[in-house]
Amino acid sequence: MIRLADLEGMDRAALLAAWFQIFGRPAPKGIGRTCLRRFLAFELQARRSGGLPKQVLKALRRATEGGSGRSISPNLKPGGRLLREWNGVTHVVEVVENGYLWNGQRWRSLSVIAREITGAHWSGPRFFGLNAKAAS
Repeated sequence: MIRLADLEGMDRAALLAAWFQIFGRPAPKGIGRTCLRRFLAFELQARRSGGLPKQVLKALRRATEGGSGRSISPNLKPGGRLLREWNGVTHVVEVVENGYLWNGQRWRSLSVIAREITGAHWSGPRFFGLNAKAAS
C-alpha cells in the first residue's frame, strides 16, 4: 500500500509504478514528477475519504461521454435565443431541437454560425458569450 508520506521521496520510476498500481494503467506520457506526485496525492486522499462526491463523478461522466475529447456545448433549451452584435449588425440565433435557426436556415453548430458571421474560425459558445472567455 502506498502512503501519502512516501510520495515526496519517490523518484520518477517509483512514481510511475505507483501510478500503475493505483490507476491500473500507465501514466500519461510526458507528465512530470511534480504532477505525478500531485495526482497521486489527490487520489490517495480522495480514496481515504470515500472517493469523489457522486455529483462530481456524474459531472465527469457527462463531460467525457462520447469520448471525442471535445468540450460539450452549453446545455441550451429549445426556445432560447442568442443575440450577438457584429460590425453593427445584431444576429439572433434561436435554439431548436437538435440545432439552431439563423437567417432562416437550420444549423447544427454555433461555431459554424459564428464562422459565417465573422468569416473567421470562432468557438461558437465563446462568440455568443456562453463561457468564461466570452467574446469582446
